[in-house]
Amino acid sequence: MYAPQILIEAALNGLMTGAVYALIALGLTLVYGVLHIINFAHGALLTVAMFAVWGAFALVHVDPYVAMIAIVPLMFGLGYGLQRFVIGPASHGNDNNVLLVTLGLSIVLENGLLALFTSDTRALDSDAALQVIELGPLLLSTPRVIGFVAALAVTGLLWLLLNRTDTGRAIRAVAREKLGARLVGIEVDHVYAVTFGLGCACLAVAACLLMPTYYVNPRSGAAFVLVAFTIVVLGGMGSIAGALVGGLIIGVVESFSGLLLGDSLGQIGIFLIFILVLLVRPAGLFGARA
Repeated sequence: MYAPQILIEAALNGLMTGAVYALIALGLTLVYGVLHIINFAHGALLTVAMFAVWGAFALVHVDPYVAMIAIVPLMFGLGYGLQRFVIGPASHGNDNNVLLVTLGLSIVLENGLLALFTSDTRALDSDAALQVIELGPLLLSTPRVIGFVAALAVTGLLWLLLNRTDTGRAIRAVAREKLGARLVGIEVDHVYAVTFGLGCACLAVAACLLMPTYYVNPRSGAAFVLVAFTIVVLGGMGSIAGALVGGLIIGVVESFSGLLLGDSLGQIGIFLIFILVLLVRPAGLFGARA
């Protein structure tokens, strides 16, 4: 039996980690909800953002949280440009082509990073990962607490953008009926690019929150995106609320699996959940049934 304090800390750490996982999944589910495609370059783009955070710290000593001010708009611009000038034109309006293009883009980005940075693992030379917040008898990692608060704030801002702005209304209109949106004057290609850019911006925020406690190499993003796919399936494809709730659930499951089975086997619980959801409720917790 574990002491109650250990179980509470495991649950809180799971929630905090899960919030950052949810942020990664948000970009994935947003792109799916509007473009109706799976972005296979999502992991490679996360790795690009993580290397950007590492570079900002290593070269000009910019704190990861401060670097967010520059890296988020840069990643938005990269995502917008990739969708508007690479993925869209290369797909010729065929969703199957989009899958192939994003897969090819993933390979190009990963190999480009490998050529530039080699396969060496890099981390921030900072004491931030060792800082803790005392909450009574509980000790919580400061970067994880910051990540939890920031992830919830970004999710809230994204919800406000989609539901309270003209851009958000255009995104929702295109997601629901592309042809109808085009007929009323909405520039669908622009909306697609903005959506892809927002997905990349979410990755940039996640990278800034992850790097104080994680490492980066040219394959780092792939591991996080496997978890993000599970979260999207659990919460429901295209659901913002589902991504958040799914991320929190997956974070807690991973934390308790790691506590009971060891860190090396901690992700077993995640993929058991993935299989169970596919068997019991394929549409996910917040997804609409077919």
